[in-house]
Order: sequence, then structure tokens, then C-alpha cells
Amino acid sequence: MVVTTPQAVSLSDSRRAVGMYRKLNVPTLGIVENMSYYSCSGCGQESDLFGRGGGERVAEELGVPFLGQIPLYAPIRVGGDTGAPIVTAEPESPAGRAFLHIAERAAAQVSIQSFQPPRPAAPAPPPAMAAGPSPVRG
Repeated sequence: MVVTTPQAVSLSDSRRAVGMYRKLNVPTLGIVENMSYYSCSGCGQESDLFGRGGGERVAEELGVPFLGQIPLYAPIRVGGDTGAPIVTAEPESPAGRAFLHIAERAAAQVSIQSFQPPRPAAPAPPPAMAAGPSPVRG
């Protein structure tokens, strides 16, 4: 699973991560966009502070499942600090529902990938030259 933000630098890093995983034959369950938007805990208004939708565009571009968006929402951090995850503290909040949705989609991808035939291993790198004494020239 690759977690990104909607910002260009993070999206670029995510592209490179998926490329590296492919070279290593490590399946990518999907992409999650964190801090997709700011959700005011007081009034519920949403603002796109860092842009929005970049994670979904990159997932589509790379042919990787898009698992969902997580808002920038203060109670997520508070719950993390106090040991009360948002899915238990506020399960019906947009943030709580987002985490549950992502967990469901990730579990589905694990199930799908477990039934796919194993991919062939990447070719081994050429053997290194034998280390031996180097000739001394005088």
C-alpha cells in the first residue's frame, strides 16, 4: 500500500515507489490519498489545502487500485495520540468512514492478490567478479 498526499512531490515519490515495487515483484495493494482535504471538526466544511484527487489520478495512471481518501481532520491526530482510533471514537464521521472504506478495499485487494498465480522472480543480477589479489605494478 502506498500512501501519498495530493501534492506534486508526494505524487512523484509514489510513482517511484510503485515502480520500485514492480521491479522487486512486490505487489501494490493500492494507493491511499492522505490529507486529501481539510475537514473542519466544528462546522464540517471541507477545504482543499494541498490540492485534491492526485492520488486517484496516479493510481489510474499506474493501473493500481485507488483505495480512498483520508481528510486532514484534527480528531484523527488526537485519537492517535490518546489511543482512541477515529474508527472507534467517531465511526460515523467522514474520517471514520474513510478509514473503514479503505480497510475494506485493502482487504478485498489482499483476497484478489492471494488468488493470482505467483509472478516469476526478477532475473538475478550478473555475478560479481571474483575478488582476488590485485596485481601490483611498480
